[in-house]
Amino acid sequence: YVLHWGIMWVCVVIFFVVFGAMFWSVFKHRRSQGAKAAQFHENTTIEIIWTVIPLVVLVAMAWPATRTMLAMKDASNPDVTVKVTAYQWRWEYDYVQAGLRFNSNLSTPRDQIEEYAGPGKAKGENYLLEVDRPMVVPVNKKVRLLVTSNDVIHGWYVPQLGINQYGIPGFVKDTWFKADKAGTYRGQCSQICGKEHGYMPIVVVAKAPAEYDAWVKEQKAAAPQAAAPAQVAAS
Repeated sequence: YVLHWGIMWVCVVIFFVVFGAMFWSVFKHRRSQGAKAAQFHENTTIEIIWTVIPLVVLVAMAWPATRTMLAMKDASNPDVTVKVTAYQWRWEYDYVQAGLRFNSNLSTPRDQIEEYAGPGKAKGENYLLEVDRPMVVPVNKKVRLLVTSNDVIHGWYVPQLGINQYGIPGFVKDTWFKADKAGTYRGQCSQICGKEHGYMPIVVVAKAPAEYDAWVKEQKAAAPQAAAPAQVAAS
């Protein structure tokens, strides 16, 4: 975001300098004012100037752009790693370090969606953008996502977090984000993945680190425990 606006202002300055010079030249040297066009061929000094200046500007823009692109792709050293598996039509979140896994489904009531016999009930504030179990992450922590799919291509897309990562069957794609402030961030599957494509919302809730740790403990305590494997007698 900072890079975008920095480059934008550079472009704005270039726009006014270039078109300002063009407009001034046309206005001050128009034929109706008796201006005579100069006749000359080549000017080494000017050619060097209009080559060197754009080169310097491009290098100055390329340096932060390259650093930003590399940082965007660098998912190493995360604080939290979550494997995201897409299904038709829900999301599965597997917190690798915490040993916690659950499904996240659309929670909008069907009577708000289906209108076969007439108008449905009034739509809620977050119609089709609400889930029964949101992804929860700590604020100001690097969250790495390992995104894949169980069936068709899906897209884990949360605009406010700057993430749109495809989930492709047979592949694991990684990306990362960091929520700067506590709150709720909403998104949807960005790929047309079947008849209920529009019913795959994503909800990310960012909490303070202490609240996140408490949430993890609460979820693990409430999760059903797997039965211990049966002991097999030696032959």
